[in-house]
Amino acid sequence: MTEATSHHYIPALGNIYSAVDEYAEPILRIALGAILIPHGMQKLFGAFGGMGFAGNAALFDRIGFTPGIFWGTLVGCTELIGGTLLVLGLFTRFAAAAVVIFMIMGVKFTSAKGFFWTQGGSEYALLIGFCALFFLIRGGGTWSLDRAIGREL
Repeated sequence: MTEATSHHYIPALGNIYSAVDEYAEPILRIALGAILIPHGMQKLFGAFGGMGFAGNAALFDRIGFTPGIFWGTLVGCTELIGGTLLVLGLFTRFAAAAVVIFMIMGVKFTSAKGFFWTQGGSEYALLIGFCALFFLIRGGGTWSLDRAIGREL
């Protein structure tokens, strides 16, 4: 038993944990981006049953974010472009910062409905926001385009 595996609840899995450790961060970054991208596509293009550009702008007007066309576009682009940048690990901290800000507003907007997402609450926005905060603090990591181009070492 090595030092690295001797403290695991299941020591026999220690070698597996060590073998996949370097992939945990990029998996989370890619998953975060991949979750955001279709939401942006809903808002901007009406994909996946979304309301599209005009409907999204009207929604933002109705909920008090005027002009709705500006705020709806900003949110849709934050999800689509920010999500794509997170998947790539390019300009990771900038994309993550935009998502954190957006999710702070999302929590503010949804918190009146409680915690659980099934009731329209803030649970989803909190989780996405904290995942984005992780990448704001840590950057894109080893397996990112930021690292490949010599940034965020």
